[in-house]
Amino acid sequence: MVDISKNLKENLNFLSEKLGVGESFDVISRPLKVAEKNAFLLFIDGLVKDQVMLRILDSLMKLKRKDLKIDAIESLIKTSIGYIEVESVSTLEEVVDNVLAGPLALLIDGENEAIIIDAREYPVRNPEEPDLERVTRGPRDGLVETVVFNTALVRRRLRDPSLRNEILKVGLRTKTDIVVSYIKDKCDPSLVENIKTKIKSIKTDDLVMAEKSLEEFILGKNWNPLPRARFTERPDVVAAHLLEGYVAVMVDTSPSVMILPANLFNFIQHAEDYYQNPLVGTYLRWVRTLGILLSLILPPLWLVLVLNKTMLPSWLEFIGPKKAAAIPLFIQFLLLEIGLDLIRIALIHTPNALATSLGLLGAIMLGQFAVEIGLFSPETILYVAITAIGTFATPSIEFSLAVRLFRLMILILTGLFSLPGFLVGIIITLSIFISTKSINNDSYLWPLFPLDFKALSTVILRKPIPEVRSKERGNKK
Repeated sequence: MVDISKNLKENLNFLSEKLGVGESFDVISRPLKVAEKNAFLLFIDGLVKDQVMLRILDSLMKLKRKDLKIDAIESLIKTSIGYIEVESVSTLEEVVDNVLAGPLALLIDGENEAIIIDAREYPVRNPEEPDLERVTRGPRDGLVETVVFNTALVRRRLRDPSLRNEILKVGLRTKTDIVVSYIKDKCDPSLVENIKTKIKSIKTDDLVMAEKSLEEFILGKNWNPLPRARFTERPDVVAAHLLEGYVAVMVDTSPSVMILPANLFNFIQHAEDYYQNPLVGTYLRWVRTLGILLSLILPPLWLVLVLNKTMLPSWLEFIGPKKAAAIPLFIQFLLLEIGLDLIRIALIHTPNALATSLGLLGAIMLGQFAVEIGLFSPETILYVAITAIGTFATPSIEFSLAVRLFRLMILILTGLFSLPGFLVGIIITLSIFISTKSINNDSYLWPLFPLDFKALSTVILRKPIPEVRSKERGNKK
């Protein structure tokens, strides 16, 4: 660490070399006189509030030498800089870090400290309802890419003095701000400490994909497709989880918040359940769960029944195509699965004005033509369509993609080995679910396995809020 020198020119040379003053157009060094002493302001253009800077400069340039005879830095902070977030630092590295984060730095000749004025103003969009978590009733605000705004949106809902928002930095080059949020008297201290320790131990230049990169650092290297962290862009969902003892991890530049720990049943619940009547919310949850189960097992189950029609009872004889197609059923399912993924990927990269047309073209016209020319059976398209609906009904995109991979595995094993392959696929899937652990080493299937009936009842039923006096917490504290 390099201490700030009382020689202003030495400080300016170091900072100019470090920050590229004169090379980068947006790194501004503004010389001025403060109390008849040479000084300079250092800041990043576009990240500071112009009106605040003008007011501060007007105040500083009116000072006389007699105003700063003793403890100049402390005197400036207390009497002359009319702004709330002001502090002093004693090393040039701290100056660099602060300037790159947005605040501006003031250095004065003859002083071995710098004043940091946090008058930053990031470019930001207005809070809008997230596309992936829409509700028919409830608030329409959503999290944004600025972490300070996100903590404010959560604070607005949780006026709890026990709410803690601890800030950490990750990335040798990006120095990304990470906020660990929790309610002190609700959350398991060991869980919080475990998460903070893992974040502090991260050694990387950057977080390329924000919270998704951070998730892999926290949860470790793992090829298991099951998500062990829940992501949300709704501040009301974050607040609800904090009240249940979960930890929320917010990453600056991302509107998505990571909620830890997470298990299977976190991914079948949705905010819509709680903005409807308890009975309606319970019904919606059951239908959603049925959709998830169908999206996992329907195509391979239908295929194994068709491949073993001689074993079916008479009341199931209707199962299977009435007319054979040119392509075997197993290959039909594989082609349709890949086709659905291609359509989904294409829609992501298609302008909104053309997305509807592309969806209709891919989903209806191609399927209809494939049936008419005899390549596909109508039943395969029907069951894949039902599967797709169940996939899109899943609240978490990460969980729906994991289910898709498990479905493909079961489908391939069924197509290759018929009934034994289907059973092996189901066993492998169940084994992965059972063996997966959350970040606090709890079962991924809790409260179903191990069985906790009280907690399970709040998952199966959307109980009236007054009845749920003490909900089971995510860490089971």
